[in-house]
Amino acid sequence: MYFQHSPQIWSAHPELAAGAVYATGITPEADVAAAVDRFQAVARERLAGGSEAELPEIQAWRRTFSAMGLKPTQYRCASEALLRRFRKDGVLPRIHPVIDLCNAISLAFAVPVAVLDVAKITGSLEVRPARGDEVYLTFSGQEENPEPGEVIFADAAGRAHARRWTNRQSGHSAVRDSTAEIFVIAEAMHESAQEDVAKLTATVADELDALWHAAPRTAILGPSSPRFDFAS
Repeated sequence: MYFQHSPQIWSAHPELAAGAVYATGITPEADVAAAVDRFQAVARERLAGGSEAELPEIQAWRRTFSAMGLKPTQYRCASEALLRRFRKDGVLPRIHPVIDLCNAISLAFAVPVAVLDVAKITGSLEVRPARGDEVYLTFSGQEENPEPGEVIFADAAGRAHARRWTNRQSGHSAVRDSTAEIFVIAEAMHESAQEDVAKLTATVADELDALWHAAPRTAILGPSSPRFDFAS
């Protein structure tokens, strides 16, 4: 089982920085409250100077969405949506410890962080333009087909695990109490993305190891090393 971005993605977005983490031994019992509070405090401090739309990480994704023909205030990258909700409500809803942790890290770095249940992925996972016949499951249980050319996370069975790149994950591979293996991917486009994504990736791995003793494996991906083999 592996993850990669297609050559078309690297060609169109040479500024992309991507970091991946694979971990096992995940359970729903871990106490992540202290870690979540620590990362949310970082986000709160960053937002004290203005809205999330002013952050360079978010501005870069807005430019990327615009280049893909998407209206960036209609389709927001996941980190912008989280920051916007956090700024308005002051908190995020608790979902599952590993999701709560990664959401808090995403807030602190203002970078989209996706967490997928490996057991729900078939064969491989590739970020690529959609053909249009892939199947995406919404969190409400409805099936959709992405638009041809839309950037998706697609597995070998033709299932879309995310639509509009970093906009929205699928309900099919969402983390649940039964999840034991996870794949985490962070992607950024801003000027210091390479440095920030490397730091974010190490942070996720360190927290997973501290809280779950997960012995995570990590990879920093690029055009010369686009593939991460993360499970048998």
